[in-house]
Amino acid sequence: MKKGLFFCLIATVALLASCNKSLPQPEQITVNPSPLELKGGKVNADITGTFPVKKFAKKGVLVVTPVLKYDGQEAVGEPKTYVGEKAKENGLTVNYKEGGTYTQSCSFDYVPAMSESELYLRFEAKIGKKVIEIPDLKIADGVNATAELAQAKDNKIVNTPDKFQRIIQETTEADIRFLIQQANLRSSETKSEQIKNLQAAIKEANSAERKAINKIEVSGYASPDGGLKLNEGLAKNREKVTENFLKKSLKKDKIQGANVESNITAEDWDGFQKAMENSNMQDKDLVLRVLSMYSDPEEREAQIKNLSNVYGTIAKDVLPALRRSRLILTTDLIGKSDEEILALVESDPTQLSVEELLYAATLVEDKAKKLDIYAKAANIYNDYRAWNNIGEIYFADGNIAEARRNFTKAAEINPNDPDVQYNAGVAALADGDLAKAEEHFGKAAGTKGNLDAALGTLYTQKGDYAAAKKAYGENATNNAAVQQILNEDYAAASKTLNNVKEPNATTAYLKAVVAARTNDKAGVLVNLKSAVEQDASLKARAKADIEFSKFAEDVEFQAIVK
Repeated sequence: MKKGLFFCLIATVALLASCNKSLPQPEQITVNPSPLELKGGKVNADITGTFPVKKFAKKGVLVVTPVLKYDGQEAVGEPKTYVGEKAKENGLTVNYKEGGTYTQSCSFDYVPAMSESELYLRFEAKIGKKVIEIPDLKIADGVNATAELAQAKDNKIVNTPDKFQRIIQETTEADIRFLIQQANLRSSETKSEQIKNLQAAIKEANSAERKAINKIEVSGYASPDGGLKLNEGLAKNREKVTENFLKKSLKKDKIQGANVESNITAEDWDGFQKAMENSNMQDKDLVLRVLSMYSDPEEREAQIKNLSNVYGTIAKDVLPALRRSRLILTTDLIGKSDEEILALVESDPTQLSVEELLYAATLVEDKAKKLDIYAKAANIYNDYRAWNNIGEIYFADGNIAEARRNFTKAAEINPNDPDVQYNAGVAALADGDLAKAEEHFGKAAGTKGNLDAALGTLYTQKGDYAAAKKAYGENATNNAAVQQILNEDYAAASKTLNNVKEPNATTAYLKAVVAARTNDKAGVLVNLKSAVEQDASLKARAKADIEFSKFAEDVEFQAIVK
């Protein structure tokens, strides 16, 4: 039996050898790149080889198909057909006497399981009608997937904050006008609607539970016509009589302790300029030009008076309003306490403003409670900031689909907010939608997020490493280091990784990759140990990662990844 089996085996080998002479596999095969690598979501390879002379049967047909085998599965590439000189089928002809060149390209959509894979050539061969069996031929290992370490989560999401203010200030103003060169109070002025409204506002601020008088300013003014000394006296007297009037009014209304501040403006050139700018007066541009050309008050006044066609109108329509005193009440509106706000969140959130609701979310640490408060703000007010901040929480939790939904909602409500567009772009990037990510990033100029770094990640994932390098610039992030590793700039990658502000497990893992590529075994071990201590899931990756293939049999390496 053994002898018969031996002769049978010899006969089989001889038959295969005879067949291969008549229709051989390609020889001297090279694969670029080898090992295979992930780039732009694809695993691409260019394969070349030769068909030896006087071996390709003239009636032979050879169909060659690249096949990437991984995890019990296969990704099948496009087949290519080579034919002998007398074959009837269509294909690239291989000359029997001279042999020929074999070239083929293949492209596979990447899936993570391909990190442990092998590239084969599969053959369908026949000579005439006779089918010839040729076994699959392994031609490369793969896939180097370091590019997938450039992840969207490396780009920080931007929070859209509330504008809550515990104390909001309001002002109420009133003017008292005086006759030219006079400082006498007239009852028509002290009983005007402006003054009545001011007095009512002072009373309310003094008595209301959530209001308080911050200060009352009294200012005396004089118009810019006339001498400076005269105008200073007028402004002081107008301020003085107005302050006395105010104090009597406060005493009458039994308001004590109000902070009263006084000042004067002897020649109100600012008021004059604003009045001219807002007027419909002819030749007002000429007057404004005089103001811009001369800074000396006396020279200004002289030049304006020389404009005889205009000055009469100025004296009649502009200057009287500048002979005045002004009263300005500043009131503090005192908002709800933190305790009151949180209580209303639970009992009746509709009683809170959107700013109070958004602020309330910052008062709690529990993630579920934050989400609940933001959801209430979103549902009651449909405020884009609430939707955005909901997305931020989901993104941090790794729920990319829900994060993206909320960021998209925020962008629909306020498409002009660059932070929202940036966040939506990062979420689309994390979701693998590179086209949509690029669209959002195109609208994110001015964002508080790191747009350059996000674009660098986008270009890295697209496989455009030159554009990624330009976008990253001097950014020191894990993703920037990935791009430098892929460009084989290991010194720059080491510098970048050493300057990452918040180093994590990925930082240490990338340091191990750099060490592996520069044959630094000690660096591989120390950094990989640090990486898996921070994130145990990296053990499986490191064990399968072709970056560490030369260390796979090392006892210390095996101890780290077991």
